[in-house]
Amino acid sequence: MTHPRPAFVAGSPDLLPLAESIASDWRRLGVRGHLLARNIDTGEQLGFDVETPLPLASVAKVPIALAVLERIATGSLDPAHRITVDPAASSFGPTGISAYRHPVTLAVADLVYQTLSVSDNAAADALVDLVGVDDIAESLREWGCGGIAFRHRLQRMYDCAAGVAGDDFGLALELATTSGSTGRYAIETLDPEQGNVADARALVDFLQQVWLDRISVPAATAELRRLMALQVFTFRLSADLRTDTVRVAGKTGSFLHLRHEIGVVEARSGDRVAIAAMTRSARRANIAPDIDLAIGAAARSAFEALRSTTGAQAVDPAARRSCGG
Repeated sequence: MTHPRPAFVAGSPDLLPLAESIASDWRRLGVRGHLLARNIDTGEQLGFDVETPLPLASVAKVPIALAVLERIATGSLDPAHRITVDPAASSFGPTGISAYRHPVTLAVADLVYQTLSVSDNAAADALVDLVGVDDIAESLREWGCGGIAFRHRLQRMYDCAAGVAGDDFGLALELATTSGSTGRYAIETLDPEQGNVADARALVDFLQQVWLDRISVPAATAELRRLMALQVFTFRLSADLRTDTVRVAGKTGSFLHLRHEIGVVEARSGDRVAIAAMTRSARRANIAPDIDLAIGAAARSAFEALRSTTGAQAVDPAARRSCGG
């Protein structure tokens, strides 16, 4: 798989070699990658190819959750409101309610927990149906997050893949990997003009604003931070960072050849680094632990470099910044 030379981002010259090394490591794995890591409090950052919009897969569940949490915090939605999800009509997925065989009734607040902790597609789409696709998109605009496009339910990804490949997962994966090199998207939701998409810069901007309580309302952003820290999947960003003194609050996203994670790494010392790691593999494999581990290694390297950086200009706590666009 041939890639053009990445466009690198480095807040200082000594960070550039690390960005180049991570990009090179990912290329050797047959991965087209997009990475941005930023110290939330100083603004110092490093990465590469940060302005390429990619389909979000389950990373889209983070703005879904914030839209719901904002409505709960402002009193327009009751967190105890009960919703029944029937497997016969719910969204496909391997975890949570998506994998249930019988109808289940949960409160809205518990559906948000399912959405973020175990990446439950059925729970997420129940929330989308409750709030509405257009209203979630409008919330993103109101928050200044024009670089994040929300256009459809999670189930639409599977519907579009099945529409061209049927039950043949291998064919769907082949079509996905081919589209990355040809720019022709047989699976509609992989098209940046049609799917739920964002680039790494917009996602890190979003995380920074959430962690600094600059978008939505503080009660909603605080709850989002709490729930993202409860994610059970630790095979990407957290893979090389789990210690008693470091906490990772994140959200994975996986679909066909896409393997992403966004999150914030916080050390007991007070260092906070927001990271968006987005990858497209040329490999027709459903399981690729080496790519997951490479994301984890990159996250650790970036966190260590940015937490030790000194002399950077501190971010003005009163400043408001948009989420890309």
